[in-house]
Amino acid sequence: MNMQKISDHELVKLYQSGTQTALEELIKRHKRSIFSAIYLIVRDRPLAEDIFQETFIKIIKTLRSGHYNEEGKFGGWAVRVGRNLTIDYIRKMKRDVTITDSEGNGIFDYLVIAEESKEDKIMQMQSEHQLKNLIKLLPEEQREVLIMRHWGDMSFKEISDKTGVSINTALGRMRYALNNLRKMMVAQGVQL
Repeated sequence: MNMQKISDHELVKLYQSGTQTALEELIKRHKRSIFSAIYLIVRDRPLAEDIFQETFIKIIKTLRSGHYNEEGKFGGWAVRVGRNLTIDYIRKMKRDVTITDSEGNGIFDYLVIAEESKEDKIMQMQSEHQLKNLIKLLPEEQREVLIMRHWGDMSFKEISDKTGVSINTALGRMRYALNNLRKMMVAQGVQL
């Protein structure tokens, strides 16, 4: 049987009925997008690989238990499982997520300080810290799209594929993220 021509839906059914090669094909099809979603958040390859393995363990357990909900696409669901496990890990470790661009440079490396006085540097550091904290306060879906778009250099089509939502939903989340961030900055008096 040529597994490459079978839909994800059928592969799930085949795996649930005992065909191990169906799972191998699902992994082969979706490993890149799942790993990318995890790596985009943690920016640490060994850690991303560990979470990726945990993701497939959870996927396998869910498929075997019969709790997989077929309403959405398998790929989008699998990416969400990986992303949720990554966020759970970060919460558990109480790590401060560093927002970086595609080359690994921190977002605040791009901010230009007009005057190099000690007071200006201190104020800039405080503003950067406040902005990081405000970004963390955004709803998860908005924060994720903001990070993917601005610091991951991803198109809205790529974001749509990674998050399992339509392009319009991704655009809406971005608009809400920026609006909410502006409102919070005004309320907190944060200026960059």
